[in-house]
Amino acid sequence: MPEYERTVRVAAVQAEPAWLDLDAGIEKTLRLAAEAKEKGAELVAFPETWLPGYPWFLWLGSVAWQSQFIVKYAQNSLVLGEEHWNRLAEGVRALGLTVVLGYSEREGGSLYMGQAVISPEGRTLMTRRKLKPTHVERTQFGEGDGSDVSVVDTPVGRVGALNCWEHLQPLTKYAMYAQQEQLHVAAWPSFCVMQDGAYALGAEVNVSASRVYAVEGQCFVLAPCGVIGDAAHAAFGGDPERDALLGRGGGHARIFGPDGRSLAEPLAPEEEGIIVADLDYAAILAAKNAADPVGHYSRPDVFTLQVRREGRLPKVLELPLSGEAGALAAGVAAGTEADEELAGLLAAAE
Repeated sequence: MPEYERTVRVAAVQAEPAWLDLDAGIEKTLRLAAEAKEKGAELVAFPETWLPGYPWFLWLGSVAWQSQFIVKYAQNSLVLGEEHWNRLAEGVRALGLTVVLGYSEREGGSLYMGQAVISPEGRTLMTRRKLKPTHVERTQFGEGDGSDVSVVDTPVGRVGALNCWEHLQPLTKYAMYAQQEQLHVAAWPSFCVMQDGAYALGAEVNVSASRVYAVEGQCFVLAPCGVIGDAAHAAFGGDPERDALLGRGGGHARIFGPDGRSLAEPLAPEEEGIIVADLDYAAILAAKNAADPVGHYSRPDVFTLQVRREGRLPKVLELPLSGEAGALAAGVAAGTEADEELAGLLAAAE
């Protein structure tokens, strides 16, 4: 059961990634984590796809123009359990704090918008993938599954994480709230692109989404956020139209309490740094006394949410495709025990 008689210090990062450079990105990650540790933080949270940086090129030009970045972006994406991942985990272990990381994950030739919780011992407590990449993100990234809507126990309590506009998905949020989440990481890439042409992409709407999550779920919310600076323009800009679309700054990292109040002084939108706050988990009990949408303020006799928890299913199943079982796989029902077993396996794979 969650503990509510404790206070923890946490940190949210607002910084510009090391664009398209995984080695430099890991170095910057550990440097910022060390800074958070020096400030007394027990947990530090990083923005969406912090490694190797959010792919802003998807928003700035034609598919033909974007293609110059695709291979390098994939090459600098993290592969779980391999050299760069292990280097990162060892660095976290050496620092001795919990890290909630955003990154591009590569599995085979496919990419996913990943998040992970790494313990002070360097153990990976949870990895997840954005359930549905947003808008043009779908041209580059695959989807998560039911196992990715999860909250895990950490040394600082029950922790969960979502990316960006997953905070506009009511069913996803409710599934998270129902897991007794105490500390939520709402990871964002920056609020700069198309500032004058797409109000919904801006800071006012999306900072509000983080605040609403805190009030709805009666939990603390860390909202780390990326920054667009000179390095981003050197990587993706280069002409007046693209530079205007990309903008500058966009950093709006926040920490919110379960009653919606802001708990840390914001940095300037162009500034890189870390914001820190002390969280008293007793405030969660006070907030839930007024309205707990997954407890006494719910109406399960009227509304219920069904969540399919199946994990990452295998892409290929080794099935006995001989005799009558093979006939069933071809669409001919035979009625034997082997057929029934095969039918069950095929149904589980759908």
